[in-house]
Amino acid sequence: MLIERIHHVAYRCNDARETVHFYRDLLEMEFLLAISEDRVPSTKEPDPYMHVFLDAGQGNVLAFFELPNSPAMGRDPNTPNWVQHIAFKVRDVATLNKVRQRLQDRGIEVVGPTNHELFQSIYFFDPNGHRIELAADTTTPEALAQLKSIADQMLDDWTRSKRTVRHAAWLHEKELGAG
Repeated sequence: MLIERIHHVAYRCNDARETVHFYRDLLEMEFLLAISEDRVPSTKEPDPYMHVFLDAGQGNVLAFFELPNSPAMGRDPNTPNWVQHIAFKVRDVATLNKVRQRLQDRGIEVVGPTNHELFQSIYFFDPNGHRIELAADTTTPEALAQLKSIADQMLDDWTRSKRTVRHAAWLHEKELGAG
């Protein structure tokens, strides 16, 4: 494989300090470093910024830009809020529930836990309006292998029809009471 891992994922934030404190204090991410410059390195445009980096585990880094001279942040109005999100893996369901309680104790609204059969997850928003998902795996290697074996066919069928394909319906049959 060409790709080794995610080097970093970068999003915009309203306030770099508030963002660092949220991820450090509530999700226990280590604050790794900060970079601030007057010019964008790739384009050389004059645009002062603060760029902060947090350890998202196993070499993955979550980064944010605070851009004080840009218009206020917005969302894509044509994309539902539930679509765009950052999902982080946690050790187990007990950890998921512990973080859920920690967030709720701080007055943060949490959706879930939601049972996706492969994993359970909770959802909430960070101070910048980014939707965050924490997920605890609950599946088996056999189930993942079965899903991988039908992935290409599902994609082909979806591409042709743009309609729900039912090849993996067995995944939720138990949840729907059919199994």
